[in-house]
Amino acid sequence: MQTFFVEHIETPTGQMRIITDVERRLRAADWDDHEPRMQKLLQRHYGAGSVELREPARPSAAARALSAYFAGDLNAVDEVPTETNGTAFQRAVWTALRNIPVGRTVSYGALAAQIGNLKAVRAVGLANGANPIAIVVPCHRVIGANASLTGYGGGLHRKRWLLAHERGDRPLFAEHDLVAAR
Repeated sequence: MQTFFVEHIETPTGQMRIITDVERRLRAADWDDHEPRMQKLLQRHYGAGSVELREPARPSAAARALSAYFAGDLNAVDEVPTETNGTAFQRAVWTALRNIPVGRTVSYGALAAQIGNLKAVRAVGLANGANPIAIVVPCHRVIGANASLTGYGGGLHRKRWLLAHERGDRPLFAEHDLVAAR
């Protein structure tokens, strides 16, 4: 049984849930309205019933960094330590994601090329979708080959918001966006 700590922060796109371990490494981050997805990913990566969630004694560095990111310090999450339990291929994709500069996007094909496997476009997409750490491992920066916004675990409305935020477009997030996403 592993002990992880769960925190919640308010963001312009809804309340976020942040999971860290005893070494204060970020293990998962997602929005509260996607908690079932997070639970599924935690079970897939660590095993059913193998994680105990507790409240931390004090806010984690990850929670402070994510709050700063949403407040406009877009590089605040760059040095957040992470730990995942994905496959070697997934971890390679997630490492490559962290190298995409703020305000930039890449296609799945370009990401496959970055990890040295041009034929792995679909596998890159699957690894991207299995990423348990939103924003810090910026899977929202991956788009379709035709520059279209493709799926995002937090919802396309959040992907649009995050990309606009990183471009400095002062994104608005209206309540009707949340209703439309449900």
